[in-house]
Amino acid sequence: MAVEAYWHGSLAEFLATDPQQIVDRLAFEASRRHRVNEAPQLRAWQETCTILRHALASDEWARSTYLLFEVTLPRTQRRADVVLLVNGRILVFEFKVGAIRVDTGAMRQAEDFALDLQDFHSGSRGREIWPVVVPTGAADFPRGQGFFAIAGVMPAVAVSPIQLIQCLRDASRDALPPLDLNAWMNAPYRPVPPIIEAACTLFARHSVEEILDARAGAASLAQTSGAIREAIATAHDQKRHTVVFVTGVPGAGKTLCGLNACFGDSDDALRATFLTGNPTLVHVLREALVRDAVARGANRRAVTQRMEGVIQALPAFRDRYVAHLDAPAERVVVIDEAQRSWSRAQAVRKSRDRAVQLTDSEPALLLAAMARHTDWAAMVCLIGNGQEIHDGEGGLAEWGAALAAAQTDWRIIASPECVTAVEARQRLPEIRGLVRDPRLHLAVPTRQVSCENASSWVNAVLAGDTKRAHALVQTLPNGLPFRLTRNPVALKQRLRQVARGTRRAGLVGSSGGRRLRAAGFGAELPHMDAEAVAHWFLSHWPEDVRASGALEVMATEFSVQGLELDAVGLCWDADLVRNHGAWQARKFSGTRWHLQRQSEGISNRINTYRVLLTRARRETVIYVPIGNPDDPTRDPVLYDGIAQFLAECGVTPL
Repeated sequence: MAVEAYWHGSLAEFLATDPQQIVDRLAFEASRRHRVNEAPQLRAWQETCTILRHALASDEWARSTYLLFEVTLPRTQRRADVVLLVNGRILVFEFKVGAIRVDTGAMRQAEDFALDLQDFHSGSRGREIWPVVVPTGAADFPRGQGFFAIAGVMPAVAVSPIQLIQCLRDASRDALPPLDLNAWMNAPYRPVPPIIEAACTLFARHSVEEILDARAGAASLAQTSGAIREAIATAHDQKRHTVVFVTGVPGAGKTLCGLNACFGDSDDALRATFLTGNPTLVHVLREALVRDAVARGANRRAVTQRMEGVIQALPAFRDRYVAHLDAPAERVVVIDEAQRSWSRAQAVRKSRDRAVQLTDSEPALLLAAMARHTDWAAMVCLIGNGQEIHDGEGGLAEWGAALAAAQTDWRIIASPECVTAVEARQRLPEIRGLVRDPRLHLAVPTRQVSCENASSWVNAVLAGDTKRAHALVQTLPNGLPFRLTRNPVALKQRLRQVARGTRRAGLVGSSGGRRLRAAGFGAELPHMDAEAVAHWFLSHWPEDVRASGALEVMATEFSVQGLELDAVGLCWDADLVRNHGAWQARKFSGTRWHLQRQSEGISNRINTYRVLLTRARRETVIYVPIGNPDDPTRDPVLYDGIAQFLAECGVTPL
C-alpha cells in the first residue's frame, strides 16, 4: 500500500499553478474518492493555499521542496491537510481555518499522523517528522523548546500563519539526505492496528488480510484465518462436529483470527459467536464496537443488541446450556483463551453455592452443549500456552480428557504445537483421528511495533536464561523495548513521553503484588465493573481522569489479558523474586509473604508476569520498588535482586 494525496507536486509547480486550479482538483478528488461534496471545504483549501504561497514565495526555499494536499494513510484512513517534504524532513500540517486557539484534537491528529508515518511507512522511517497545527486566526504562540530540538517525531506544536515562515526556515537548516517525492509516496505503508481498532475494522466487513496487509506476520494470520474458515465450511458441508485448536505466541493475533471468524467475510450461516471468560474483554470489545458503529451512523440500541449476541461472556453461555438441555442458538463458537477453562474439580468447587451447579469440566460441558446440534457444529479454541493465570485452569490437557470421554464423534484439527508442549497441562494428548495443521499456529508476533522478538525475550527471562535473553538483545536492530526504573515519578514521566497523540499508556501489575500499595500503586481497576473498564481502555486523559493515561489506577493480569496498550508501566512486586538463581513465587497473606509450593501456583505466577510483560505495542517500563529495610514485607535485597537480574537480561535503565 502506498500513501495517497489529492494533489502533489514540487514547490515550483505549486507556485506556478493557479490556486483555484488546485482547489478545484481537491474538490474533484474528494467527490471521486468519497462520493461526497466537500464544498464547505473550498474556503478552507483556498485560505490554506494562500497562507502557504505567502510563506513559500521567497527564493530561500530549497527547490527540492515538495507539497502534498489531503494526504491519506491506507487502512487507518487518517488524513493530513498538507505534508511538506523539505530538506530531508517531513512536515505534517493541520490547518484550522478561522480558529484563534489551539485545539487539542488537532494536535493529537497531527501527532498521530506523524507517529504512524514513523512506525509503518518505510519511506519515513528514521526521518525527522514535525507535526504542526496552524490555527489561521491565531496570534503568535510562544516558541517553547524549538522545532529542531528533538530527533525523530517532534512534539506537536502550534504556529500562527506568521510563525509558519520561521517554522519553514528551521526545517531548511542542516540539510539532510533529500527525499524523492515519487519514491516517498510509493514506499510501502504497512500498519499494525491495535486489537480494538482491528476489531472495528473487521466489524465494518473487512478481512484480516486487509488489516495487516504485507506486514511481517500478516501471511501467517491470513493462513490461520483461512484454515479456520476452511474447517468451519467443511463441518457445514460434511455435516460434522469439528473442534479446531489455534495456538500462538503472545501478540501474534489469536484474538484477531477469532474475531475474523465472527466479523470477517464468511457467509452469515458460518459466522461465529465469540465467547470469553474475560469480563474485561467483553466490556471493552462491545463498547468499542458500539462506539465505532454509532460514529458510522448506526443506531446505538440496535448495535448494542447485536454485540450482546456476537460477543458473549462464556460463563453465562455455559450456565444457560447447563440449566437448559436445548441446542444452542449458535452453530459456531470461538472460545477465547480456551486453556483457561476450568477443570472438573474447579468447576464443582466454584459453582457449589451458585444457582447453576456444575458437575463436569468446562470443556466437557461446552462440548456437550454444542453436540446437541444433531447435524453439525464447530468450535474454535484459541490457546495461549503459558498464559494460565489462575488456580483450576486445566489447559489443553483438560480439553483432551473431555474429547476422549465425549460421546459425540468430534473431528479434531490442531496445530502441531498442541501435542508437543513440554508441560503436561499445556499439551493435548494423542487422540484417535486428530489432524495436525501447521497453519493453525501463529509464530510471528504482530503486537510489538518495533520488535518482533519481544515475546521470545520474555520467555527467556521467565525461564531464568540470562545468556539467551542477552543474546536475543544483540540481534534486535531497534533495541529492546523494555526499560527499568526504581523511581515512580520517572516511570510516569517516561510513559507520558511514549504515549503521544492518541497512543495509550497505563499501569499494570500482578494481582498478587499486595505490597505495591506502599509505593503508591494500590488502586486496582475493578475488572468486573463494565463502566470502569470501558473508560480505562477507551477514554483519553486528560479529558477523562478515569482513562488509563491518567496513571492513577493499575490493571491486573485479569484486566489486560487479551488487550494491549502502547506504553505499559509494569509495577513488579515481591510476589515473584530471584532466589538462589531461580524464580521464586510467593503469596501475601495476613502480614507476611508465603512461598508458593504447588507447581500450579508457581506456574500461574510466572504466567502472570508473562501476560504483563507482553501487553505493550511500543515500550514497557518496568518499575521495581526500592523497598524498606524496616519493613520485612518490602525487603530491599529482594527488590535489588529482581532489578539486577533484569539488567543482566539486557534491560537498560531510564
